[in-house]
Amino acid sequence: MSELLKKIDARTKLAGTNKLEILLFTLGHDQRTGRKETFGINVFKVREVMRTPAITSAPEMPDTVEGMVSLRGALVPVIDLAKYAGIVTEKTPEIMIVTEYNGHTQGFLVEAVDTILRLDWSAMRVPPEMINHRMGGLVTAVTELENNTLVMMMDVEKVLAATTPIDDSHYFINIEPVNEECMVFFADDSAVARKQIERTLDTMQIRHMSSANGLRAWEDIQRLANQADQAGKKLKDSLHLVLTDVEMPEMDGYMLTRMIKSDPRCEGIPVLMHSSLSGQSNQKLGESVGVDAYVSKFEPHKLSSKIRELLKI
Repeated sequence: MSELLKKIDARTKLAGTNKLEILLFTLGHDQRTGRKETFGINVFKVREVMRTPAITSAPEMPDTVEGMVSLRGALVPVIDLAKYAGIVTEKTPEIMIVTEYNGHTQGFLVEAVDTILRLDWSAMRVPPEMINHRMGGLVTAVTELENNTLVMMMDVEKVLAATTPIDDSHYFINIEPVNEECMVFFADDSAVARKQIERTLDTMQIRHMSSANGLRAWEDIQRLANQADQAGKKLKDSLHLVLTDVEMPEMDGYMLTRMIKSDPRCEGIPVLMHSSLSGQSNQKLGESVGVDAYVSKFEPHKLSSKIRELLKI
């Protein structure tokens, strides 16, 4: 299975092309639909794929956390994705996808991995309400393959937040309000991430607008630019910062940044990339398309500090 990921370095060239590569996997036969569903995860979040090692039970873990495994001397929690997604399986999953994002490493138990698929983010659609309801908001995007297979991108940030519950109220202590009138526009397809961004901006007393994907964000920013033009003003006088995720259906954060930086009407508006893909390579990719700064997700103090820095307040 190492062959599946051996060309990961070459994938760094996808930034700014609005393309991504996803690892396809299955969780078993879903009794709710009567078929075996196909899911996907961005390869940038995958560290390795392996046979499931011996799992040690751990006390006081959520039901979907099977226990811990030792990987190269580090203890890593193991999450049964089928159980989390409400899919009843007849046998214990034998494959584990080791993922790394948001500064955390965890193993996902799956029935099988299939292949790595390269496609355009424009082919990824916002999931219909029916899927949202059935999957409990666990899917951030969907796409249909040539063989009519539906692929669902899993919100792994939501999985991480739900399986490692913590009291995050202290994260927002000592975040000072901003004493100037500012407007921030942010784009993120994860409901969990949007909620934390909103909480950070509300604590800072900063007005904000948002969108659930890059294409909608770009359309909204264009509308704001048109309104500014009609009023004979510059957009930077009413929009002071754009905050964007990387992975979003229809248009990713790299392409959104490139569009903003190539539009003269957006001149003077900094772009802050806010992503769970926090590795150095991803930060360099952001810089290559014009991102002004980069901050990892779920660190409100760092986010608020970087916002202040870019707003020059």
